[in-house]
Amino acid sequence: MHARQALPALTVAAIGVVFGDIGTSPLYALKEIFNGHHPIPVTPENILGILSMIFWSIMALVSIKYVALIMRADNRGEGGSLALLALVTERAKNPKLSWAITLLGIFAAALFYGDSMITPAISVLSAVEGMEIITPTLKPYVIPITLTIITGLFFIQKRGTGTVGLFFGPVMVVWFAILGLLGILQIAHTPSVLFALNPAYAGNFILAHPGLAFLALGSVVLAVTGGEALYTDMGHFGPFPIRLAWFAFVMPALVLNYFGQGALLLTDPAAIASPFFHLAPDWALVPMVGLATIATVIASQAVISGAFSVARQSIQMGLLPRMQIIHTSGHEQGQIYVPFTNWTLYLAVVALVIGFKNSSNLAAAYGIAVTGTMLIDTILIAFVMVLMWRWNAIAVAVVAGLMLLVDLAFFAANAIKIPEGGWFPIAMGIISFTVLTTWRRGRRLVSEEMAKQGIPMDAFLLAIDGVHRIQGTAVFMTSSKEGVPAALLHNLKHNQILHERVVLLTIQTTDTPHVNDFDRIYLHNLNKGFKRLIVRYGFMESPDVPGVLEQCKRFGERFDMMETTFYLSRETIVPSMARKFTLLRARLFAVMSKNATSASDFFQIPTNRVVELGTQLII
Repeated sequence: MHARQALPALTVAAIGVVFGDIGTSPLYALKEIFNGHHPIPVTPENILGILSMIFWSIMALVSIKYVALIMRADNRGEGGSLALLALVTERAKNPKLSWAITLLGIFAAALFYGDSMITPAISVLSAVEGMEIITPTLKPYVIPITLTIITGLFFIQKRGTGTVGLFFGPVMVVWFAILGLLGILQIAHTPSVLFALNPAYAGNFILAHPGLAFLALGSVVLAVTGGEALYTDMGHFGPFPIRLAWFAFVMPALVLNYFGQGALLLTDPAAIASPFFHLAPDWALVPMVGLATIATVIASQAVISGAFSVARQSIQMGLLPRMQIIHTSGHEQGQIYVPFTNWTLYLAVVALVIGFKNSSNLAAAYGIAVTGTMLIDTILIAFVMVLMWRWNAIAVAVVAGLMLLVDLAFFAANAIKIPEGGWFPIAMGIISFTVLTTWRRGRRLVSEEMAKQGIPMDAFLLAIDGVHRIQGTAVFMTSSKEGVPAALLHNLKHNQILHERVVLLTIQTTDTPHVNDFDRIYLHNLNKGFKRLIVRYGFMESPDVPGVLEQCKRFGERFDMMETTFYLSRETIVPSMARKFTLLRARLFAVMSKNATSASDFFQIPTNRVVELGTQLII
């Protein structure tokens, strides 16, 4: 639980991390609606109708759906699609239902990777494009400067975000304060823009121009991008600081800025070229471009950190192979750096900036990723209503049905943008989904094959009476908590010896984010010096085998690292057409398996105490 006295600090920190994405949406949302691929005529009726749609979309999708409802569905304090997936599958007793829910959650995680590629590209590019407002002669430098900023952002990731994070909150507080102030100043000149708070203006616009309204929905969603981050980052700050920051500060600032841009367009339709930057007086234009750039870097940083967290969760849940995870802080467990994810994202972001060239083109790609994630979140929360909250069928049908209708409308409006760029997040989602499901399926086949090759523990213990025993401890890592590990059988076959004390160590990942130390370790004494040690970690934690062995003191077992040898099995995967695993996916799994980080590094085992024994598996 977060301390009550830390509420102000937690709220400021949440403003810096959680709201960066949605906080930079005013840079491009209104401009894209009236001046994008499907432009809406800049008339007073249309302006008021669009503003009303934006306001009520923010209220429906962010305030009600995520802040008021979905944030109630925390998995022991943690949020996000994978946390929600673990929460639901834990209670889904029907295997087919569990399988369908799992696929949905995995696809939501896959879409997140596409989202985390687009956010840095569109955010930083839209801020740097403000230079064109200062003087058109700077236009050729927009892409080079954007790429320079993005390159610097990804290169500093390995240093950790702790120090930089101290500045996130205060900078974003200034950002939102200026958003609200600029909006108020413009609204004061044209207060009639506030009529758009009435939902009747949105309704009249939709009824009078259904075609235009449908096209507008595809860009209105840009005003709520980042709303899903409120749930994803809930574990870092707790729900109350996020809710407080949203309702008391962030949402009013955003609404004031959007209405300020609308007021500006009512008096000066030509400002549609960049309504956000035209809100600022001429003397403040250069500082605004600088502040906007900093704000977009912060928004990008939050998404990149989120991608690292999702990567770790995916590894722990058996959806990705082991990868190097570097802890950049000795105090904050959540501050990690995943090199492979970092550089994969970097190459994708650079390709997006060079390929799409401007924020308007990227906006077409952005909507699909966001609306797809929101759609899946609605389906998953419907299962939570039934399986956890025990709502009656009518309540679930009404609440989830209304949210689903809204999500489907936004998704359909963005689907027409697939040829214009919406194909990118879909392609990234399919690729990521294929990778995640291939690894999950492949590991299951490997476990089945290893189990076939193993022998029961009881039979093994009866057969080792004549084997020579040597001093010391041998720890055999095994994914199964039954039978004899393949590495143990190989070692006995080739060396014909056993250690005095043999520990069969199994690491399990639970459906909870964290496991307390008391429940982490289960030690079972077997016969003839054999012990089975089962260690449980939450999907937000990183395994530490030496640390676990140290904790075994409470069972009366002490481990000296200089007298302990760790035996690991490294499987060589040989693809085949067997077990309904296509040859292409089998080869993909073999490549992933070959390039996985070594178990010694991942489990933090001293490399000079490790012996690897190979085994060949045909899948």
